[in-house]
Amino acid sequence: MTQSAVSQQIKSLEGHMGRALFHRRPRVLELTETGKSYLPIVRDAFRTLSRGTLAVTGDRDTVVQVHTNMSFGTFWLAPRLGRFYARNPGVRLNISTELWEPPEGIASGADVEIRYSVRPSEGVAAEKLVQDYAYPVAAPGWHGCLEDIPSETLFDCANLMTTWAAWGEDQGLDWSNLPVTYATTYAVALSAAIAGAGLCMAHDTIAQFHIEAGQLKLLFDHRMKMQEAYYLITAPHLEDVPGGLAFVGWLREEMAQDQRGREATQA
Repeated sequence: MTQSAVSQQIKSLEGHMGRALFHRRPRVLELTETGKSYLPIVRDAFRTLSRGTLAVTGDRDTVVQVHTNMSFGTFWLAPRLGRFYARNPGVRLNISTELWEPPEGIASGADVEIRYSVRPSEGVAAEKLVQDYAYPVAAPGWHGCLEDIPSETLFDCANLMTTWAAWGEDQGLDWSNLPVTYATTYAVALSAAIAGAGLCMAHDTIAQFHIEAGQLKLLFDHRMKMQEAYYLITAPHLEDVPGGLAFVGWLREEMAQDQRGREATQA
């Protein structure tokens, strides 16, 4: 659904309830106390409906509902799906790539969620998969130097802690007023860099595949430890979903293999 459609649904629901369920903040919605009280009821209802549907269709063992952000789904997960299906031919993934994270808990309807965040919501049992280093990347044709950065076209993902300014400050540079084009997802910013439109702040999980394919290159040696990380969140019912358990096991193996590869390269 589009954001405007979601907004209309929220207004309709609040009108039906006769009270506000969300606080409207800049670029984010926060639950009111009423919303927080209502959320567990709604979540349980959706889970009951989901389980009932799966029980009728008989797909519960083989269809896994995976929720992640668009960039992880596009740049990390999609290039590796062939390996997953080769090992698990009887399992099918339904992959949802929404831009905005749920206010708390696992994403509605998900069996497995991969969340990119400084830290998961309070009370959520989450396993940290990887915490990357950030660095600038560009298409192979770029041959500038550090001093050229302020005059270049720069891209980044909005609302993150590890920015161009932070990467510069980490080296004693004042880049607080850099003109940066922001997108709500790395999928836009990184694609612009791949197309040669400019430079992008990136990290291993989203950039590794394109660096290895020769579509992007690391520009400098300096790498900054990110505050954000990728977390694995699983639904309480996952133990009843064999396909979900297979996906989680494969995901951990792939992430561990990536990490070993990075450590060997940096050694």
